Amino acid sequence: METNSPFKTVDNGKNAAIVSYFWFIGWLIAYFAMYKDNQTELSRYHLKQTLLFHLVSTVLSWGLSLLFIPIILATDLGGIYYILRIVQIGLFVLWIIGLIAAIQGEKKPIPLIGDKAQTMFPSI
Repeated sequence: METNSPFKTVDNGKNAAIVSYFWFIGWLIAYFAMYKDNQTELSRYHLKQTLLFHLVSTVLSWGLSLLFIPIILATDLGGIYYILRIVQIGLFVLWIIGLIAAIQGEKKPIPLIGDKAQTMFPSI
């Protein structure tokens, strides 16, 4: 017998889409705890997009840090440090754009990587 609980909601995948934006831990929670039992087009779209975003942002952040830190220490070029910060701010802006789309329940691509992510990761 089913009861009409005020706490029972229908999840259209929006929760998994939102949680997936919170780094790899959030992505794993969204995929295994939320998406596996309730596969929707919205959650699939954002899971693909955020997986590529997290991979790209990690590689860029670590790669630029490892590249620029020795240059900054060897020379006195503090200006190179600002390049890393600009890239990080740009990634943050892209993250915000994707998160807002997930909150609004839209399948809106993150600029630069969103469309590419949809052709990658076919098993999601």
